[in-house]
Amino acid sequence: MQSRLKKEKNTMHKNSSIQFASPSEIKSWQEERLREEVDYLAAHSPFYRRMFREQGIDPREIRHIEDLGRLPVTTKKDLQLHNEDFLCVDRSEIIDYVTTSGTLGDPVTFALTESDLQRLAYNEYLSFSTAGISREDIMQLMTTLDRRFMAGLAYFMGARELGCGIIRVGNGIPELQWDTIRRINPTFCMVVPSFLTKLIAYAEKNGIDCNASSLRKAVCIGESLRNTDFTPNTLGRQIAEKWPSLKLYTTYASTEMQSSFTECDYGCGGHLQPELIIVELLDEENRPVAEGEAGEVTITTIGVRGMPLLRFKTGDLCHASTEPCRCGRNTMRLSPVIGRKGQMIKYKGTTIFPPALFDILDNVSYVENYIVELSNNESDKDQVTVRVGLRQTPEFDVVKELKDRFRAKIRVAPDIVIDTVETVHRMNFPQMSRKCVKFVDLRKNQEQC
Repeated sequence: MQSRLKKEKNTMHKNSSIQFASPSEIKSWQEERLREEVDYLAAHSPFYRRMFREQGIDPREIRHIEDLGRLPVTTKKDLQLHNEDFLCVDRSEIIDYVTTSGTLGDPVTFALTESDLQRLAYNEYLSFSTAGISREDIMQLMTTLDRRFMAGLAYFMGARELGCGIIRVGNGIPELQWDTIRRINPTFCMVVPSFLTKLIAYAEKNGIDCNASSLRKAVCIGESLRNTDFTPNTLGRQIAEKWPSLKLYTTYASTEMQSSFTECDYGCGGHLQPELIIVELLDEENRPVAEGEAGEVTITTIGVRGMPLLRFKTGDLCHASTEPCRCGRNTMRLSPVIGRKGQMIKYKGTTIFPPALFDILDNVSYVENYIVELSNNESDKDQVTVRVGLRQTPEFDVVKELKDRFRAKIRVAPDIVIDTVETVHRMNFPQMSRKCVKFVDLRKNQEQC
């Protein structure tokens, strides 16, 4: 066992300085890793061995990033139908099992080896370092470690790799969060940003001065804080206005990637970690999009040994920035997620994504909570219904006022249903969900965001 673990450790090429190298040096370094990854898949992956054989592809000819275009993409459906065939090691080598959240279908199981867990820790070490966090900091973890959730474990392990202190509070319970902040004085937190608004509301109700607290940074997951031009969106502005001493960073990741993209101090996109992942932005025909165009984030993992992926289409649509960042890094940066490809809505001649609806609703002072439902109308076209719980009942016609807001921003207005706050809350937090559900797709299968 000891010799196996030692061998696994050596499969990860740590090179934290590569993100500051020139673009050509980064590309060359990644291509060396790509050749190693393709060789590994050809030797160990039942799924990719079959793919190479059926497509008549010689893996030894995949030597440059441009050569990836000769390969078919891997999809979420492939993972769901052939989950076991992606496993590249004997089950005796698996240390941890996690599942995806099931946002775009049935959850998928991922198996991690010892070296995969080390890679996960190193990824978050790089992520925290990108956000300017050091071993002198103390992290308050406001996400769960359990329920087969990869991210919470990754944050914990990454903080250990960095050497900073950790307080495992978990999600929810504002009273406990503020009591912990008062007792231990953490300097940053890992958090879903909408929960910060609940912390602010609790503080205002109980005479707590947020800006006098020890928290100085929040690394935020699961929800965007910025528009695609990197200006703050409604949620980002709400938090910044109430808690200006708290600097906000966003991080984007997925279970399939086993990697993350985190903002630096300049807040102009999540930085790629070249040691851990190769990224393409592809159109619907699986061709690279032109510079500046949005495309589906498609990833090839580097250094994963349990269940590595080659050209996996994540379903997330983003823009990419390739010009050097003021922080000195020369890596690709990803914009906030525009939307999930599977959650695109075509409504009354307009194409919209759920985040555009969320941003409008987050800016309404009398709305306490909401959920967006997508279904089929009698003509089998997309029908959008927004169920809203009210913080207070205004004297004016709420339904008309909300519809006017939607028309002003996105040109069309969904159906509005006023419901109780308690009913909407139950829909936001179904029993098996690991996160707040704001979008439900009822067209075919229930898909949540």
